[in-house]
Amino acid sequence: MTKSADPVFRVQFVSQDKVYELFAKQIYSSDLYGFIEVEEFVFGERSGLLVDPAEEKLKNEFQGVKRSYVPMHAVIRIDEVEDSGTARIRDAKGSNVTPLSMVPPIGPRDPG
Repeated sequence: MTKSADPVFRVQFVSQDKVYELFAKQIYSSDLYGFIEVEEFVFGERSGLLVDPAEEKLKNEFQGVKRSYVPMHAVIRIDEVEDSGTARIRDAKGSNVTPLSMVPPIGPRDPG
């Protein structure tokens, strides 16, 4: 198996009760503590009349974005892949993914 000169990474993370699956060429730890930086997003090429509306929505959402900072606790998985696939968003509800809460739960107060 030969490695390509430019690796492609599949990044899965949780944001606002959605699981994002994106492809990028650059991923590294950020100088902002607790974040990773994702750069050079890769989206599929339009081929003929077939357009995936979910991927188009993501492409429009990240249009003009040079770099995204994703909180480390929101990252589900990062894989180095042979070729980029289709970027997508799906609901986190009903899946095995439970995002970590940043706010500690408030328990009952002791009146005494």
